[in-house]
Amino acid sequence: MTDPRITKWARVLVDYSLAVQPEQLVVINGTPLAAPLIREVYRLVVERGAYPVVQVALPGLAEIFYKTANERQLAFVTPDERIGPEQADALLRILSESNTRALTGIDPTRQQLAQRARTELRQTYLQRAAEGKLNWCVTLYPTEAYAQDAEMSLTEYEEFVLKAGFLDRDDPVTVWQEQSREQARLIAWLADKREVHIRAPDTDLRLSIAGRRFVNADGRRNFPDGEIFTGPVEDSIEGTIRFSYPSMVQGRRVEEIRLWFEGGRVVKATAARNEAFLHAMLETDEGARYVGEFAFGLNRAITRFTGNILFDEKIGGTVHLAIGAGYPETGSQNRSAVHWDMICDLRQQSEVWIDGQLFMKDGEILI
Repeated sequence: MTDPRITKWARVLVDYSLAVQPEQLVVINGTPLAAPLIREVYRLVVERGAYPVVQVALPGLAEIFYKTANERQLAFVTPDERIGPEQADALLRILSESNTRALTGIDPTRQQLAQRARTELRQTYLQRAAEGKLNWCVTLYPTEAYAQDAEMSLTEYEEFVLKAGFLDRDDPVTVWQEQSREQARLIAWLADKREVHIRAPDTDLRLSIAGRRFVNADGRRNFPDGEIFTGPVEDSIEGTIRFSYPSMVQGRRVEEIRLWFEGGRVVKATAARNEAFLHAMLETDEGARYVGEFAFGLNRAITRFTGNILFDEKIGGTVHLAIGAGYPETGSQNRSAVHWDMICDLRQQSEVWIDGQLFMKDGEILI
């Protein structure tokens, strides 16, 4: 028997997030732990008359690859990797790790070599998405590993995931449409604005959004979603920011990140844990020292930190920056092999001013 919650989830992903149409090529990516959701998405894709391609990665393969491959192998982009970014009409990635720390012991220079070799593929992915040629969505299937990171039982975490995606409601799509309308209202207000000024403990940051476009993230690209994001003017960021929560990337937990910007470029970076890895990531390429994304988290169903960026960057009352690659549809011109989101919680002792008007105070939108 299929869990009715999985059926509801799959239907939202296929019909709302990806809007699958007949004869489209649909790539479904996950691990064996996500088998119930993969099967149900696959069934619905076939029912819609599309062509599903399933890519299932076994646990441990990435660790073997990064530890064993030579430099030519690290840099080689396989046909399997290319099909999604280059050929697919729709791409669903289901995060479903059994061990979120599996790559902690890998030499980061080996990961950076592989990332750099895939810069053009990532740009193709972003450009096709910006042109409307590729619908993509990332979701997360609850596993023991994610529950442990969030300091929850698996049952508690499952309920958290369902609530964050409004899957506990009778009609999740209607709720997402309401969320979309509210976010569209904010985007309309921001359309002609120029400067953002963030003030919070250990944070005083200015950036320009002049001529840039905010995107309404309403459950179609990420699921769950609930943010509006743009690409700030690359050389405009000035000041310092302290990121409130640890950041997990490539199997490493980096804590108490602080960045200093001059002319848009990171000129100083510190972290209380894994600072050397932070510096290594910033050296990946020139674009890694610039910001590709600035966003407001607006999902009020997500209220706590879980250690997973898919949820944490959507926490209502937060902002996040991503160093590295920006999304072309926002107007961002930054290119990089890196895209690393970092979150600043503004729910206490904080203000966001936009063109001299108070936009947010202590996490609450005021306009």
